[in-house]
Amino acid sequence: MNKRFLLRATLALSVAASLAAPALAQDKPIKIGVTAGPHAQILENVKKTAEKDGLKIQIVEFSDYVQPNAALAAGDLDANSYQHKPYLDGQVKDRGYKLVSVGYTVNFPIGLYSKKVKKLEDLKEGARFGIPNDPTNGGRVLLVLQDKGLIKLKEGAGLKATPLDVTSNPKKLRFVELDAAQLARSLDDLDAAAVNTNFALSAGLNPGKDAIAQESAKSPYVNIIAVRESDKDKPWVAKLVKAYQSEDTRQFIQTEFKGAVLAGW
Repeated sequence: MNKRFLLRATLALSVAASLAAPALAQDKPIKIGVTAGPHAQILENVKKTAEKDGLKIQIVEFSDYVQPNAALAAGDLDANSYQHKPYLDGQVKDRGYKLVSVGYTVNFPIGLYSKKVKKLEDLKEGARFGIPNDPTNGGRVLLVLQDKGLIKLKEGAGLKATPLDVTSNPKKLRFVELDAAQLARSLDDLDAAAVNTNFALSAGLNPGKDAIAQESAKSPYVNIIAVRESDKDKPWVAKLVKAYQSEDTRQFIQTEFKGAVLAGW
């Protein structure tokens, strides 16, 4: 009798363990890629909010703009939160990634910085001006320079404008194209440079105080959460977006960044 009882108990435990396995698998944290700085800081706050809704998050930091999409497309991440829609669109077109946007996050008005001059109009003829070497952010900066009256672009150049699209350049600015993450550290060697806010903050620059000019807050460059197309309708995606776009996140952004980063939803 004891042997039969032990056998039944063992079988019951085996069945229970097999039924529990899927639940344990679903309890695995989702991996989200971010760039260091504000994106990582904000997601740390989002992580706490998401946990209240049963969603566990593991944050993976990157030091450039290329790898987070490559890692997401390869299945090494479940989502990423670091880029704006025009950049994602360019990556999808150029690299064939099956990635989609599922929600807006924050806006980082890009700043123009210099250790040589206090105002844009003080730049000398032939000044070396650093811009990001990726098409979308490079075009973004050229549009800012056009908006500030320093250059004119060919009609229809749009968001992907390049230095080849410059039709008027009275100060004969010389554009130096560098990786976005390198621009803040290259200010000593340049007359001025455009630096994305996340990299500016990481380099100890205060956009509100140190920038000699800033992009208008009304721009198409609101950042997004990206996932693989096959995952966009999964329940965890909705939970992630809800946690990010919460009032708690909005308050954190306002308190922590004091206008250097804006809620974009």
